Amino acid sequence: MAGFTALVLDKTADGSITAAFRDLTDADLPAGDVLVSVHYSSLNYKDGLNVTGTGKIARSFPMVPGIDLAGEVVESQSPRFRPGDQVLLTGYGIGERHWGGFAQRARVAADWLVPLPAGMSLVHSMAMGTAGFTAMLAVMAIEQAGVVPAGREELVSGATGGVGSIAVALLAHRGYRVVAASGRTEQSAYLRALGAADVIDRNVLAAPGRPLESECWGGAIDTVGGDTLAGILRSTSAGGAVAACGNAGGHTLNTTVFPFILRGVQLIGIDSVMCPMERRIAAWARLAGDLRPDVLESITQVIGLSEAPQACADLLAGHVRGRIVIDAGR
Repeated sequence: MAGFTALVLDKTADGSITAAFRDLTDADLPAGDVLVSVHYSSLNYKDGLNVTGTGKIARSFPMVPGIDLAGEVVESQSPRFRPGDQVLLTGYGIGERHWGGFAQRARVAADWLVPLPAGMSLVHSMAMGTAGFTAMLAVMAIEQAGVVPAGREELVSGATGGVGSIAVALLAHRGYRVVAASGRTEQSAYLRALGAADVIDRNVLAAPGRPLESECWGGAIDTVGGDTLAGILRSTSAGGAVAACGNAGGHTLNTTVFPFILRGVQLIGIDSVMCPMERRIAAWARLAGDLRPDVLESITQVIGLSEAPQACADLLAGHVRGRIVIDAGR
């Protein structure tokens, strides 16, 4: 029986969360019809909250964190997959309700797995991970809402983060004129290299304002939430659309109905966790073609599994930009 290493979260008697590496065997894994040898995972904001115990992410213990994984099928009881198939998995509650990707092996439901798209490597799939998948869902949403490249500027908030960085690159690739908003304006050169035409301070968006401000944005992808999202809505032009996919700036939304009833602005929520499989596969196929490997590599750092706990702390402290891939083999 194969042995492997996993990062395991436990809850102590006083309610605090501990994270420690353990040597496990396949017998320790939960039920599932596909056994995967995990090659890579990735680091997301939710992982940072989970591993540091800052947020109540894990629903049961012990729990292996990591909301993404990519690797190779070892065993399968499903006709959809055979040993040797390369697969990826994001969402469906892994790392929260089900053991996740911060391990060298995982047993999961076949219905959660996406075959690795043609032309995409396992490491590149995790350089995108939930962040890239969410960004693509947001791009698809504003496209379907009628926001076109020939219109007004498109705004991306939290632009130096994982979702924001990829959203900037995806929109620029599609021909949109992108304005990147960030609390880290010293990263302007980085954002312009991804395709941003302009960079603004996120605090401008979050400042108190009138129920409606001047029309600035044809559409927006907001990764922040809270007052930032409220500010974006006030400045979105008539017929525009805002895709909301984050709450790092707060989970409440203090706004009025005016953007919706006077300008017809659409606020579209992006759920990357339980996204239907048909749309999920379509988004991953788009990612394989719309995000050049060299652009992806320029925003990605690869670390070992042993470095994941420190990287989680760094992410929450605001010391991480772009994407971090976790190599489960080291």
